[in-house]
Amino acid sequence: MIGTTLSVSNRKDYSSGFIEENIRSHSPQVIASRAKESHFYVAVDDKKIIGCGGITGYWGSTEESYLISVFVLPDYQGKGVGRKIIEALEADEYFLRARRTEVGSSLTAINFYRKRGYEYKNGVTTPDESGVVRLEKMNPDSQSNRTGANQSMIKHRQFK
Repeated sequence: MIGTTLSVSNRKDYSSGFIEENIRSHSPQVIASRAKESHFYVAVDDKKIIGCGGITGYWGSTEESYLISVFVLPDYQGKGVGRKIIEALEADEYFLRARRTEVGSSLTAINFYRKRGYEYKNGVTTPDESGVVRLEKMNPDSQSNRTGANQSMIKHRQFK
């Protein structure tokens, strides 16, 4: 699912070599390992995984969090799946406790995150050495007891 999304959705913004390296760095084994240290969510249509995303503490911080591996299959993009994944991530305890949440966005996904309130970190609008643009969202209500958004199509699994 992630490989398909990277190959199709990001081909206008990145070289095939860059995409292939990103597919390798998002292998099932890598994702399973990341999921052990995070809260990971998947979106399903019937029994098919159509999207995913995770959230974790930022370098062990309890005041900062980081979104990881947010992807939606191309055929499901623009249909609210990504929005629901972000809503689930922003209802998660890692987001709620953090004063700031960061995401390394592909060039392709910048507008998606900006529509959800993420701003350029330190005003930098160009990709870093990893090829991503750093975005962040401040959470003035961190540590509050907000309740989650409608997550009818989101399934949660925390790997241990």
